[in-house]
Amino acid sequence: MTEPLLQVKHLSKFFTVEKNLLGQTTSVLKAVDDLSFEIFPGEALGLVGESGCGKTTVGKMLVNLYRPTAGEIWYEGKDLAQMSARERRSQCRNIQLIFQDPYGSLNPRMTVGDIISEPIRINHLLAANKVDDRVGYLLNAVGLSATYRNRFAHEFSGGQRQRVSIARALAMEPKLIVCDEPVSALDVSIQAQVLNLLSELSDEFGLTYLFIAHGLNVVKHISDRVGVMYLGRLVELAPKRELYNNPLHPYTKALLSAIPVTNPAYRRERILLEGDVSSPIDPPPGCRFASRCYARTGCIGCACETEMPELVELSPGHFVSCYLYPEVR
Repeated sequence: MTEPLLQVKHLSKFFTVEKNLLGQTTSVLKAVDDLSFEIFPGEALGLVGESGCGKTTVGKMLVNLYRPTAGEIWYEGKDLAQMSARERRSQCRNIQLIFQDPYGSLNPRMTVGDIISEPIRINHLLAANKVDDRVGYLLNAVGLSATYRNRFAHEFSGGQRQRVSIARALAMEPKLIVCDEPVSALDVSIQAQVLNLLSELSDEFGLTYLFIAHGLNVVKHISDRVGVMYLGRLVELAPKRELYNNPLHPYTKALLSAIPVTNPAYRRERILLEGDVSSPIDPPPGCRFASRCYARTGCIGCACETEMPELVELSPGHFVSCYLYPEVR
């Protein structure tokens, strides 16, 4: 069996919100709480959830922008969370990040050629006389002309800027790329082009993706498996086809019902979530989704309110965290 390229074990990230006069932490925001998953070489794992569920925080911990509060991040048999600063820097080239904002993530004072070549030069990946050729090759690989290397970011459209960001990520020759909502700021027609590009680059460069997005309609076209997050925790994880055809968690079902239908003759029953969203600063002891769950009508004082359900494998590769299923109890 193929060994995972990346293993995340019981990963947590808490942010201090308030301190008392003695400097002691009195309130924390639990952005990510006890998260575990694996990514295998060559696959694309989609991570989906509403804003504030912690999916971007997960991506930033993988690329060392945030240090985990607890848990382990194993990459090729090494725990990134326990490495020294020097060791982590040496691993940075293997895991790269594509940011959500294709304009804000590019330096407006640098040309495209300088943006792409900077990580190559700093890390001494190529001889100086070969860097320009590499920049031209990467621009062509993402669908841009090599002659664009002397242009600045403001001279490009949003889709072209995101292609530049992808080329910059490829410059370090990574094995894993964290895509942090890379198409959410783009027009719908451009989104499809960028998604197709990422799929093509995966085959050409042998890439592995963690693809972070808001909706299940986006990750459907690129992911092999999909994980659904809610308030810092993973509530369902399954192969793509299994998740879309047989969703188990009520939150997953609600997300799927929100996907627009292109066929006017087909009507999908919309699941509207009611109730208040639990606070990540003071989350309830039970299921984080319990206050909005439509499937627990009339259930007062049940385990949903008092105990957090574990993520249990109900069928091969299909995990769910919900007390609706006896196996979880």
